Amino acid sequence: MPRFFVPSQQILRGDGGYTVTVRGDDAHHIAHSLRMAVGDGVVICPSDGPDAGRVEYHCRLTLFSSAEVIAEAGAEDVHSCRTEPPYAACLYVALSKADKMETVIQKAVECGVGKIIPFVSSRCIARPGDGEAKKQLRRQKIAAEAAKQCGRGRIPDVCTPISYADMLKEAVGADLPLFFYEGEGTVPLSVLLARQPAVPAKIALVVGAEGGFSPEEVDAARAAGLIPAGLGTRILRCETAPVYALSCLSYAYELPRGEADAPNSTE
Repeated sequence: MPRFFVPSQQILRGDGGYTVTVRGDDAHHIAHSLRMAVGDGVVICPSDGPDAGRVEYHCRLTLFSSAEVIAEAGAEDVHSCRTEPPYAACLYVALSKADKMETVIQKAVECGVGKIIPFVSSRCIARPGDGEAKKQLRRQKIAAEAAKQCGRGRIPDVCTPISYADMLKEAVGADLPLFFYEGEGTVPLSVLLARQPAVPAKIALVVGAEGGFSPEEVDAARAAGLIPAGLGTRILRCETAPVYALSCLSYAYELPRGEADAPNSTE
């Protein structure tokens, strides 16, 4: 079923169920682009509040108007969200050209990222400019569309770019702060994940731009307490490395282990 995100205040609890109001572009999309009708099913997820990423409402459309669409769900139609990872992964990605940045956002959302924070490093080709606010809106929209497409329970935030120094201060606060680069002295990501006694609650992934990091930036990351991590022997593009790293996290912490744990296994 098509999936939409609405503010929690538009999900009202009544006798025996819930009434959901969908407004704006999503309401227009339901009524005109998808040509849905009364009785058709949609999945509604709260975009904020304590239930964001935790529950989803399997609704039936009940009313169309010029500005909004109403959907209803019974108490039995409220389900736990099963598409969010058991960790909060924050991707700190060096600012890159628009097309590459948009690709990273889209694929990172599909791979389970919790938040995306661009930063500026010395070798970034792209730089924040006067049109940054407009770019920010587009990036967040890309994240929202990717979340709908892949069945996420929440829309990851895409933040405005920050400085390299601020990135280091934020990233080091994670339970597992990973700094990816291709130089010497790194530990393979597989080894670092295997060393964890449990799934880290918060994981930071720092990935550079087209030209990588300068030696001074690498030294600063080490001094700040970030863990130099490697992604194998091949040199990955700046738009490939974040997706690869997030995929490794998903493989390590999300995929079932063995037939007994597989959702579709039979005894």
